[in-house]
Amino acid sequence: MSLKAGDRLGRYEILSFLGAGAMGEVFRGRDSQLRREVAIKLLASSLAADPELLLRFEQEARAAGSLNHPNLLVVYDAGSHEGRPFLVSELLEGESLSKRLASGALPPRKAVEYATQIARGLAAAHAKGIVHRDLKPDNLFVTREGQVKILDFGLAKLTQQPLPNPDDKTQLMPTTAGTVLGTPGYMAPEQVRGEAVDHRADLFSFGAVFYEMLCGRRAFTGRSPADVMTAVLREEPPEIGELTGKVPPTLEGILRRCLEKDAGARAQSAHDLAFHLEVLAAPSAASGALPALALPASPWFGARRPVPLALAAGLAAAGLLVGLLAGRTWRSDDRPPTYQRLTFRRGMLDAARFAPNDAIVFSAAWEGQPRALFFQPAAAADAMQLSLPAASVLAVSRDGELAIALDCRATHNGTCRGTLAIAPMSGGAP
Repeated sequence: MSLKAGDRLGRYEILSFLGAGAMGEVFRGRDSQLRREVAIKLLASSLAADPELLLRFEQEARAAGSLNHPNLLVVYDAGSHEGRPFLVSELLEGESLSKRLASGALPPRKAVEYATQIARGLAAAHAKGIVHRDLKPDNLFVTREGQVKILDFGLAKLTQQPLPNPDDKTQLMPTTAGTVLGTPGYMAPEQVRGEAVDHRADLFSFGAVFYEMLCGRRAFTGRSPADVMTAVLREEPPEIGELTGKVPPTLEGILRRCLEKDAGARAQSAHDLAFHLEVLAAPSAASGALPALALPASPWFGARRPVPLALAAGLAAAGLLVGLLAGRTWRSDDRPPTYQRLTFRRGMLDAARFAPNDAIVFSAAWEGQPRALFFQPAAAADAMQLSLPAASVLAVSRDGELAIALDCRATHNGTCRGTLAIAPMSGGAP
């Protein structure tokens, strides 16, 4: 341990030693200016003289410092102490996902909850052009409040964004052909082959982590790192349903799409991945089991079951009947209704309908933007725009299909004149 309690790094005071990793030591510290406790990661002295590792450390600072999302570690500051660079980040209380998984698989509902948070964090990083390239349980942290944080962007690759300062002499480490960066068992096949990678490599790693959360064993194993990488290239992990018997086919389908060997056939977007997981998850269940929810056809899933127009209309009538019965129940036991604000955006909103698992689908025109369809899970902070034409939603089937009115034109009595259509919630042609 190179620092002790009471040592100072500028305005930061060292309080205690927390642990050591591959690239340095981590300390609990106090920011004397803002009066808050922080985590300080100090690059190991044996590595500070290595130009390549120094670039990697600086790259981590730059990548992580450009991100701001609840599921990504927040980096506050960076500096140097006696020639050794350090990072200052938020102090997390909890444990790594690898430690959590040491006792076995997670309940399916908890695994989906964690996976959804990881997908949200990846979506935020990918939106900034940042690919993590080393996603694994050791780089995922679960706080005491159950929030998942993605750590360690030391192998991150900026795919779109230019350097903040074109004159900066610090350049991103080049990834040359044949260079393998990552962790065996979690690297995508293109990483194992030393090829150029993009955000889809993170989605393969996500699939490997998700698999491990669900069944308590790694997706790809072997006696040596070479055997593990061979398994990534050539083998398919056992079906989760065969190992646990608790996973619905839809969830197995999501997982298999993430673990496709060919990046072109793999899941293409962390944002869409989070969307499908949120649709799949149910609001509560003491047993931790997941509902076998069948989602519409999309690049994620197989063939869907067609829902006739009569069924959509019947569901709308059934929803009205349920609403009337609920109103009678409230009046009979005199319980006041409760309300929850779902958005702070401003604009015109209409035609809201409940979807499976207490989610909501609605059409809205926010902040002067054109009208669009939105989906909002019960626990989400805001809604996500659906990849569908502008329309007014009429009903939602229990399979998640939408009955919508295209080219809706209001008449003098307030009704809608347009074309009635059915569309998959996941997007596509109505």
